[in-house]
Amino acid sequence: MMLKRLKNLLIEQPQTPVASAPPEAPANDFALVDACLSGWFDVEGRQLLEGFPIRAEDRVLDIGCGEGQFSHFCAKMGAELIFGDIDRARVERVAGMLEGMPARGLHPLVTDANPLPLLSASLDKIIAMEVLEHVDVPSDFMRELVRVGKPGAQYLLSVPDSRSEGVQQLLAPPAHFKKPNHINIFSRDDFERLVTDAGLIIERRTYYGFYWAVWWSFFWVCRKDLSNPDHPLLNNWANTWASLMAIPDGARVKHALDEVMPKSQAIIARKPD
Repeated sequence: MMLKRLKNLLIEQPQTPVASAPPEAPANDFALVDACLSGWFDVEGRQLLEGFPIRAEDRVLDIGCGEGQFSHFCAKMGAELIFGDIDRARVERVAGMLEGMPARGLHPLVTDANPLPLLSASLDKIIAMEVLEHVDVPSDFMRELVRVGKPGAQYLLSVPDSRSEGVQQLLAPPAHFKKPNHINIFSRDDFERLVTDAGLIIERRTYYGFYWAVWWSFFWVCRKDLSNPDHPLLNNWANTWASLMAIPDGARVKHALDEVMPKSQAIIARKPD
């Protein structure tokens, strides 16, 4: 089932920079395998993440769209999509990538989300992946996200997990934890409190990305450029992880490690009706 999901996803899937993968597996395929094992990008089930379906009739906001992986999935599902970022060049790249996709509508948006230039109660799905760690006042940002959601709107939110961030603080250059990079670190309780204080009801919590938490720890000491992170240590780590995924109990080990030291934590929440 997972391999079938991966095959479906790879059709027109955007190429994104990822960690070096073993020679026998294209790097993008390898990243997608790990994501699919965590419940992401279920094309057959039309779920961006398990519990977060994207329907053709949905009006979706992907704020902080970055390189557009999540926007791409929503466009592929045929939804009307607003994709926004503070970086104009990123928005333009995503717009070019999404050309010709079967979305009902595509609306690029350059914004710092303070405030969002969108009508209140106008969106069915709101996606904010790895954004809150960058914003000056997370509670204000959340207030805007809640404002633009319809009653019953569903939210997919993620931030780096504090456990992996604690490791990165010891290894990453100081600039990594200064504006415009990570200026907020959220414990699991902090993250849940931020969501519930904004008035949302949490439906699901999930933790994922142990592979990437370790990869980034290795990356900093390899002193490589992110555009070409080719290094024996990173390659060997990718090979080790691929070998783990190939054995019958590999997925069970992955899920245990994801729970203990994930790269990220995600919450699916809903605005009350």
